[in-house]
Amino acid sequence: MKLPVTVIIAVKNEEKNISKCLDSLAPASHIVVIDSASTDKTVEIVKQKNAEVIQFKYQGGYPKKRQWALENVLIKSPWVLLLDADEVVPPELWDEIGCAIPSDKDAFLITKGFHFMGRRLRFGGFSHRAVLLFQKGKVRFEHILDEAPDAPDMEIHERLFVNGEIGELKTPLIHEDYKGLEAYVARHNLYSTWEAKVRNNFLKKGKWGVESVAGRFSGDDQQRRRFLKGVAARFPFESWLWFFYHYIFCLGFLEGRRGLIASQIRKNYIDQVRAKIFELNCVEHFVEGREDPSPEMK
Repeated sequence: MKLPVTVIIAVKNEEKNISKCLDSLAPASHIVVIDSASTDKTVEIVKQKNAEVIQFKYQGGYPKKRQWALENVLIKSPWVLLLDADEVVPPELWDEIGCAIPSDKDAFLITKGFHFMGRRLRFGGFSHRAVLLFQKGKVRFEHILDEAPDAPDMEIHERLFVNGEIGELKTPLIHEDYKGLEAYVARHNLYSTWEAKVRNNFLKKGKWGVESVAGRFSGDDQQRRRFLKGVAARFPFESWLWFFYHYIFCLGFLEGRRGLIASQIRKNYIDQVRAKIFELNCVEHFVEGREDPSPEMK
């Protein structure tokens, strides 16, 4: 029996991941893949799996890919599940979804169970929860940056506004990218460029975007994560803070070499973000005719 769930998957050149993702979606009543002119076999594989393919061309600004899909795709069911191509829905999670959706909740948090180099990392705090399952028409992505048409076309760390009550599912997704470490690091280089722009705006204006989820320690998961990120962004040695958080406080060292490498990548990501913020301010001050940012910008 099919569940009244439409799965929306945003992709580009995901031939190494998409088959496993689609194979895990048999209980869904409708599967839609939003592609961005993939040049590999992604679209061919999706069609072989009898899923619907819709092409998306980013025009710049808002909305980006997932929000565009929520606004433009014909969703044939009352519930929507957002996935990445490198995520697999285990049978236990489908069972939990089937029990949860008759409830009075409007959306549900699901844990992205982080797998790294072929194994689930149970320690280190690398998995996180996000609103991924929701009733049609009950959510929208926050509006962070208005970027150019050649910018990454998909939401990166944007949160969802939820019009209603949020529940939580216990079974995690299997989140594992089979494209390898090189692709993982390259993707985070793009992410760090986006995050540097967002943080630079926050540090100067005190807000995360045009319309964004407010940071609040006593709020829900999304608000608490946003609050803690705002605090950490002002910490002088933030990259080391995150390294010790993942590797020591969250016991990432128990994962052996994988835990160390993942913690180092997290540290390097934050170093890149902060370096790019400094670069943004150097450019701004050069344009204004000054030689170097003021000390507080360093």
